[in-house]
Amino acid sequence: MALILNANGHSPEIGPDCWLAPNATVVGQVQMEAQCSVWFNAVVRGDVHYIKIGKQTNIQDGAVIHCTYQEAPTVIGQRVSIGHNAVIHGCTLHNEVLVGMGAIVMDHAVVETGAVIAAGAVVLANTVVPAGTIYAGAPAKMVKKVGPELAKAIRRTPDKYLMYKEWFE
Repeated sequence: MALILNANGHSPEIGPDCWLAPNATVVGQVQMEAQCSVWFNAVVRGDVHYIKIGKQTNIQDGAVIHCTYQEAPTVIGQRVSIGHNAVIHGCTLHNEVLVGMGAIVMDHAVVETGAVIAAGAVVLANTVVPAGTIYAGAPAKMVKKVGPELAKAIRRTPDKYLMYKEWFE
């Protein structure tokens, strides 16, 4: 069973049909909408500020979702895919965003709908990633626009994770 902890007087609110891996951790002021999944060794830590996660979002193995005390909450939209070992910290991810493996998105950054953060990218604080673009590198910069095939893949990934979570229920 996942580790679900209260922190600073707040209890996580886990929506219906969510799946949490047995070693996932969800702490404090977290609101998770329906059909989300938090995978093995992932941590969603709303101890110092709030975290809101939209429906059908998947937080993959080893990812860390956190925020900055009294400064930067974390808001994640619907049908977002957060890759293995990514760090999402005090930022906003709009709907249908794909964050690649090992990427970092820092405080007050905004990643708009349909954008991709490439594996290993570092999105610096206060960066705005426009809708439908791909950002890569450290620091991350726009490398190109999302093409039609990648846009389909971004939309398909949450569906795959909805299927995968069923294998464990």
